[in-house]
Amino acid sequence: MRVALVHDWLTGMRGGEKCLEVFCELFPSADLHTLLHIPGTVSPTIERLKISTSFVQHLPLSRAQYRKYLPLFPLAIERFRLEQYDLIISTSHCVAKGAIPRQGALHICYCHTPMRYVWEMYDAYFGKGRSGLFTRSLMAPVARYLRAWDVKSSDRVHHFIANSQNVRERIRRHYNRDAEVIYPPVDVSDFRVSSCDEGYFLIVSALAPYKRIDLAIETFNKSGERLVIVGDGQENLRLRVLARSNIEFVGTASTDRLAEYYERCTALIFPGEEDFGIVPLEAMASGKPVIAYRKGGALESVVEGRENQTGIFFTDQTTDSLLEAIERFRRTPFNPQKIREHALKFDRSIFKSKMEAFLEKKIAEHFN
Repeated sequence: MRVALVHDWLTGMRGGEKCLEVFCELFPSADLHTLLHIPGTVSPTIERLKISTSFVQHLPLSRAQYRKYLPLFPLAIERFRLEQYDLIISTSHCVAKGAIPRQGALHICYCHTPMRYVWEMYDAYFGKGRSGLFTRSLMAPVARYLRAWDVKSSDRVHHFIANSQNVRERIRRHYNRDAEVIYPPVDVSDFRVSSCDEGYFLIVSALAPYKRIDLAIETFNKSGERLVIVGDGQENLRLRVLARSNIEFVGTASTDRLAEYYERCTALIFPGEEDFGIVPLEAMASGKPVIAYRKGGALESVVEGRENQTGIFFTDQTTDSLLEAIERFRRTPFNPQKIREHALKFDRSIFKSKMEAFLEKKIAEHFN
C-alpha cells in the first residue's frame, strides 16, 4: 500500500508536528507532502521521509512571510499529484485536508481545526487593531472564498479525526460531518514531576495573535510579577515592545531546556482559546498547575474544583479576570504527583495505540 502524508507546513515542532511525527513512525515508508519545508526545523523522524513541497516554497520571502500567501494555499495543496497513493493521511489546521485523492483511495484527516484563519480566529488575525485597513478590505472577499473552499474540500475526506470535542463540534458546525476524537500526544516521559518553585509564571507558546500573549503581558505589567515566555513567532517584536522589565523572552528552547522551565515555574499561564493544547499537559506532566482561559480545549484537559484538580480557570480575557484567577490559584493547594497522574492519561503511547487501531479498522473497511 502506497501512503502519502499531507501536512500544512514544516517550520517548527509544535503540537501538529508532534502528531505528524507519530504518523511518520506508523508509516516510515510514506511520502510527505507539504506547502513549505524549512530543513532542520522538525524532528529527524519527520525529516528522514521523502518530502515534497509546493510552489509556495519558492515564492519571495516565503520562509518568514508564508502566511501572507494564504489565498494561494488552496491552489498549492490541490496541485500535489497523489494518483499513485492508496492511503492519504492529512494533518490539517489550514488546507492540508483539501488534498485531492485518486478515485478509490482512502483519505483520513486528523483535524486540528477547520481553517482557523477564516473561521473562529478571523478577528484575531484580521480584525481591527490586528491588521491595516487595506488588509482588512482585501481579506473580506478572500475569507468568503476560503470558507467556501474549506467547506467544499471537506468532501474529499472519508473520515475525520478531531483532536478534541471542541474541534469535533467545529467540524460538525462548518462541514456537517462527524469525527472521532483522539487527543493529541503528550511526551510525558520528557518531563519530570517537580515541586521546585523559583517564583516565575511561565508561558510556552508560538507568538501568534490568537494565543493572546498580549493579555498575559498586560496583566503582568500591572502586577509586576515575573513572567517567562518561551517561544517565537510573528508577534515577537510587537509583544517585546509591550513588555516591562519583569517579563523575560527566552525564544525557542530544546526539550531538555523546556523541561527545566516547567520544573522551576510557579504555574503555567494559558491565556488563549486553543483547539486543544498540548502545552498545559506538558506543564502537568511536570507536576505544575495551569491558569487557563475557560474556553476551548483547555476545558478538556484542565480540572478545577475537584480533589484531583490540576488548575484554575479565568472567565474573561481581561487583566482583571486573569489577576483574580492568579489570586485564587495562590489560595488553592495542588498535589504535583496527582497533577502528573492526570497528564499520563494523554501520553503519547495512548495516542499511538488509538490511532493505529482506528486506521487499521478504516483501512480494512475501505479495501475489503
